[in-house]
Amino acid sequence: MTIRRIQVGPRMSQAVIHNNTVYLAGQVGEGATVAIQARQILATIDALLAEADSDKSRLLTATIWLTDMATFAEMNGVWQSWVAPGQTPARATVLRAALASLEYKIEIAVTAAQRDNP
Repeated sequence: MTIRRIQVGPRMSQAVIHNNTVYLAGQVGEGATVAIQARQILATIDALLAEADSDKSRLLTATIWLTDMATFAEMNGVWQSWVAPGQTPARATVLRAALASLEYKIEIAVTAAQRDNP
């Protein structure tokens, strides 16, 4: 089986594709609020999934890390307006005291299936 990597860096790739499954690295964004960061993250996820021949309707799993559970409803509002209705993934939301940098309030990692080839 071939392994394809997208946006390869010295420590990690932003996406890895194997056996028609797309694994995205945890994505973070900038901004003053969880909602702003979440919107930026989800736009990045859309772009990475498109590059990997997938989209949000093909999500299998999502893991969301929040530094403050008081922002759970704020994050869910952005998530629910983005996720494809009827195509929601299995999801976990986890409290994490700190992410890679103190400016990050949220991180999201997803796994998706590639589009079916005709």
